[in-house]
Amino acid sequence: MKVSLASAMGTCFGVQDAINLAMSPEFSNELTIVGQLVHNPQVSESLKQNGVSLVPGIEDIDKIKTKKVMITAHGAAEKTKMRLHDAGFTVYDASCPLVMRVHQTIKSMVTKGYFPVVIGQKDHVEVKGIVGDLDDYLVINSEVDFQKIKNSENRRLGIVTQTTQQRDKVEALVEKIRGLEYVDDVAFVNTICQPTHDRQVAVHDLADQVDLMIVIGGYNSSNTKKLVHVCDEKGIEAHHVESFEQLRKDWFINKKHVGITAGTSTPENVINEVHTKILEIAKEKKEQASLAS
Repeated sequence: MKVSLASAMGTCFGVQDAINLAMSPEFSNELTIVGQLVHNPQVSESLKQNGVSLVPGIEDIDKIKTKKVMITAHGAAEKTKMRLHDAGFTVYDASCPLVMRVHQTIKSMVTKGYFPVVIGQKDHVEVKGIVGDLDDYLVINSEVDFQKIKNSENRRLGIVTQTTQQRDKVEALVEKIRGLEYVDDVAFVNTICQPTHDRQVAVHDLADQVDLMIVIGGYNSSNTKKLVHVCDEKGIEAHHVESFEQLRKDWFINKKHVGITAGTSTPENVINEVHTKILEIAKEKKEQASLAS
């Protein structure tokens, strides 16, 4: 059984910078992260072991016991940061600069007279941060949401995307929005981050070569779920795991070529552990085949 790694996978610079900042020795036992720094369980556990406290979100401000707090890599609205400042906390910002570019872009569109629209998941922390400072907005994720556009009676739309969306899906949606009879003008900026796109392209290419894909990342990681979706669209069997312990040997029965990919919040050591375990399974299969012959 052959095992191949995707040409682009694992932590991006924004995630790695956030992890490095939060793990700095100066913060040990003196920092609370407001939210999940990145959507990966191993990272969250490492932070706790380093003495970093975690609260689910800004609504848990009364539970924060440290003077220092940190905004997650997913970003946050300025009003959220100001609320923390006003409560007397020292705020450290681990927001990914590519996420903050989305914030800046949509605010610029509003100043130019466009009604703000975000293509993404309305309940995702990144999207909540993007729209958090806007007076009015729409979040759409499919054609089903076009009725929201019609109901809003806004004919000039400024559209951005959650950074972890699939480019082909977004471009198709925007093209259809441009053709709506109740829309006159569309300003669109593709704010999908390059690392996310690179990983989607890499898994798309690898899917042409394998008959099984193992996708590594947090179960609540949006960009990791998109990698699974790419495999589904290609008709390739894919299994989403958070760690090597979740690998099942029966997945590999009769498989000749296995691919491995990982989301942008998946640390290298987690990928290496999964890779090593799959190589052990491949070796075991080879030995069993030799005995059978």
